[in-house]
Amino acid sequence: MSASLKKFTDAEYQALLRLDLMTFIERSFYELNPQATFARSPHIEVLATKLSGCRDGKLRRLVVCLPPRMLKSIAVSVAFPAWLLGHNPTKQIICASYGQDLSDKHARDCRTLMMSDFYRALFPRTRLSPEKQSVNDFLTTAQGFRMSTSVGGVLTGRGADVIILDDPLKPDDALSETKRNAANQWYDNTLLSRLNSKETGIIIIVMQRVHQDDLVGHVLDHGDWQILSLPAIAEEDEEHLIDSPLGRRWFRRKAGEALQPERESLDILRNNRQTMGTYAFSAQYQQNPIPVGGAIVKTEWLRFDEPEELPPGFSLIVQSWDTANKGGELHDFSVCTTWKADFENHYLIDVFRKRLDSEFETSREGAGTEAQSQYHNN
Repeated sequence: MSASLKKFTDAEYQALLRLDLMTFIERSFYELNPQATFARSPHIEVLATKLSGCRDGKLRRLVVCLPPRMLKSIAVSVAFPAWLLGHNPTKQIICASYGQDLSDKHARDCRTLMMSDFYRALFPRTRLSPEKQSVNDFLTTAQGFRMSTSVGGVLTGRGADVIILDDPLKPDDALSETKRNAANQWYDNTLLSRLNSKETGIIIIVMQRVHQDDLVGHVLDHGDWQILSLPAIAEEDEEHLIDSPLGRRWFRRKAGEALQPERESLDILRNNRQTMGTYAFSAQYQQNPIPVGGAIVKTEWLRFDEPEELPPGFSLIVQSWDTANKGGELHDFSVCTTWKADFENHYLIDVFRKRLDSEFETSREGAGTEAQSQYHNN
């Protein structure tokens, strides 16, 4: 139990476990990982607020995009289904992941949780039926269930009140158009039809982004979704509401701040980016996938010329600056490009790129002189 909860009596704590999903997630974590330490991070509290909104009927379509290893699966695929069935043992839940092994791991943890002494004492009306307690499909005595499957699996004859998709596409498959399309088509053609009620049924997708055309990119083009996207390093100032029986407050962070610095500092994230490369880091950690061939400017539009291949005369010479606001090691570079242009083509002849500090104006003047000098030398 975290220090903030030790002030409650046993009876108050039991009531809080029933009412507050965040507290239940913490207790579930310790039940499954008794030797580990749980960090009550604000981002998990924000996630618990969104999931509680699903249970209360305020949200029907929720997308959650978080970096790897941020407890999204234990919160969404393990604790949340157990909490739902605790409150309503007739709920029917289907959970899917990219592979059956991963899906079964989440199901096994959820079943272990629901068979624990603490859970049985907390929710005495919810009991697993002895008729069906298999890992991938267990039933309550009230005919509710949690079924797990893999993306692409057969769901004939099964329906659900809640559908949870947890990591529907693994990062290694992100560049395969065939596998991306297969996941998206399975969602469209199989999973959507499994909702018991198209009016009140709930769908939750939780994942790290892996490609512009992954399932999140696909569904956002075809419906009205509530989106919780939390990059590892904030790209702009953020504020998120935390609403629980313990009160309402805001989780705020400034651009450039890490999501969970006590676990992954900016230095660690910088090393991750250097190891993974910008493309993978931008998608999986920043939830901002970049097109492989470039964004606005496509790589196939470019050609490369040797200096002696340049035309002899130019009608225009242009220097362009893109300045950053801060000079920190994790912030953007300031970049100056110098171009020659004729009537048909533009030629990039020099690039100055540097992280500049508060003495930017002086540095820029010097950099411009350097860029111009290099141009004249060409």
